[in-house]
Amino acid sequence: MTHVLVATDGSEQSLKAARYLRDLFGGAAPEKISVIAVVRPLAAVPFASDFGEERHAAQQADADPGGYSFQEAAREAVERVAVELAGMNTQVDTMVRGGTPADQIVRLADELEADLIVIGGRGKGAMEAIVLGSVAYRVLHHAPCPVLVTR
Repeated sequence: MTHVLVATDGSEQSLKAARYLRDLFGGAAPEKISVIAVVRPLAAVPFASDFGEERHAAQQADADPGGYSFQEAAREAVERVAVELAGMNTQVDTMVRGGTPADQIVRLADELEADLIVIGGRGKGAMEAIVLGSVAYRVLHHAPCPVLVTR
């Protein structure tokens, strides 16, 4: 495998997926890893949830509605994943896109000709998966390459 796409939603599960990838490769490493976060259009909730930022972000958004940036939160999430992968001897690129997460992940995998997609299976919780549909499930069934879903 030469190019791995790692998707993050800012959750602890996303970091676990990155750690699993790192451990899976051990001493070997893919040639390139791309880390993506996707911000939904008209996002109404803070991007990250498992790092204690949701409450802080909600307070910040209430205090200064124009001051909170979902793009900024997404950039911080991809950087956290990049830090987890820093020990691997490989090029790590980070990017943030806007749109529907599953669609953007699948599109990017196709554009980059990724050899593998790594994604956490339950990022934001069961209720969101039921209401919105599971991003991992959609990626798994529409991806142009193998998908590793971690739990």
